[in-house]
Amino acid sequence: MGRVPPAAEVLSLLVRRGETVAVAESLTAGMIGAALTVPAGASAAFAGGVISYATELKHRLLGVPADLLAREGAVHPDVAAAMADGVRRLTGASYGLASTGVAGPDPQDGKPVGTVHLAVSGSDGRVWQEDLNLAGTRDEIRRSTVIEAVDLLRRVLETSVREHSG
Repeated sequence: MGRVPPAAEVLSLLVRRGETVAVAESLTAGMIGAALTVPAGASAAFAGGVISYATELKHRLLGVPADLLAREGAVHPDVAAAMADGVRRLTGASYGLASTGVAGPDPQDGKPVGTVHLAVSGSDGRVWQEDLNLAGTRDEIRRSTVIEAVDLLRRVLETSVREHSG
C-alpha cells in the first residue's frame, strides 16, 4: 500500500482535530490552495485563501505592515509570517499558511530567483517559518514551493499533535 499523499495527510490531521487552514499565496498564485483541495472532503478543513500577488494587497488584505514592505520588500521571512497571520485572522482558520518568494525569471527586491519564504501561523500565536533557496525553472520553483509548503504544515500539525498528547 502506498503512502498517503501529503495534502490528504494534512487534511486528515486537521479534520480529526476539528481545525482548519487558510492560505495566503504570492509566488504560487493559488497553487497551494489547489493542492490542498484535491483530496475529497477538503471543504471540511480548507477555509479558503488570498492570492496577494501584488505587494499592496499584502498590506491591504492581509495586514502586512506597510513599513515592513517598504523596508524589506515583499520577499522576506517577516512578510511571510505576517501574511500567514493575516490570512488566519481574516478567515478565522486555525492555521494560516503563506508563501512569498521569487520564481523568476528575474530577481525581485534584490533577492535572487529561488528565494522562498514560508510561514505557518497558529491560533495560539505561534509562527513556524522555513526559508528556502530553490533551483530550477519558474515552474519548477513554484511546484517545489507547493510541496515544501504542504510539508511544513504537515510537520507543524504532527508536532502539535505530539505536544498535546504528551
